[in-house]
Amino acid sequence: MDIESVATQMVVLFLIVIAGFAARKCGLMGGEFDKRLSNFVIQLTCPCLIISSTMGDTMPDRSHILPLLGVGILTYAVLIALAYVIPRCLPVRREDRGMYSFMLTFANVGFIGYPIIGSIFGQSSIFYACILNAPNTLTIFVWGIMFVTGQKKGGFRWQLLYSPAMVATYVSILIVAAGWRAPEVIAQPFTLLGGMTVPSALLVIGSSIAAMPLRRMAGSLPIYITCVFRLLILPVGIYYLMAFLGADRHISAINAVLIGMPVASFGTMFCMKYGRDETIMTQGTFLSTLLSVLSIPLLAAIIS
Repeated sequence: MDIESVATQMVVLFLIVIAGFAARKCGLMGGEFDKRLSNFVIQLTCPCLIISSTMGDTMPDRSHILPLLGVGILTYAVLIALAYVIPRCLPVRREDRGMYSFMLTFANVGFIGYPIIGSIFGQSSIFYACILNAPNTLTIFVWGIMFVTGQKKGGFRWQLLYSPAMVATYVSILIVAAGWRAPEVIAQPFTLLGGMTVPSALLVIGSSIAAMPLRRMAGSLPIYITCVFRLLILPVGIYYLMAFLGADRHISAINAVLIGMPVASFGTMFCMKYGRDETIMTQGTFLSTLLSVLSIPLLAAIIS
């Protein structure tokens, strides 16, 4: 992994975030436009990005499908277990521990993780990221809601299994398992639409940051400690755990960068839905997104 290239790529991505920030301040983004663009990314361009990851010059290795699932399941089992322990060691109120548990467990994978994985490891690695992230997609609506509410209000929903991102993952698995090479007339539209994911997602993130009162975003010591765990300590620890267990190094590296993403934006949405104060979650999301510009190149240097 070329660390200088990773750092350069993160600067490029951060400049797009700044463009989104400036666009919001100039009145070009915000409100209904951001909501529609977010939905456009989640429902269309991100699934196209997932499918296009199997349509490049290099086909992902089909023999990695089961190992990827195993690494993903074990990763989230470890993260959820640690999320119950670490907040109890932080100087936070008992009723706020669930917020920190959420931030430690769930990263912004679908919205920003896939584009960054593609930028660092190459387009075909997005397929690996999708399989690794499958447990995240399922557990965030069970443990994620339980962490935020402090009660057992979560519950498995069958609709999760056929969301656009999950359907795209199934299609990608079938393409790889069958060894099918898509003709250019099919591959190119998926590639072009998928290519819109990176700039669109980063513009929305920049616009969202512009809407936040910066003085409120300063955060507290427990927030910064959580960000360090979220962005560096947990990814590095799980990388070496997977290496110790004999997992493929390339898969372990993708997995580490994937879980080293900023706090998942679903946390703030859950707070609003279930009537919890979203201040802590918003601070964690903002600061982890900001710090990830530095942490991701550092993480790549550590595991390279």
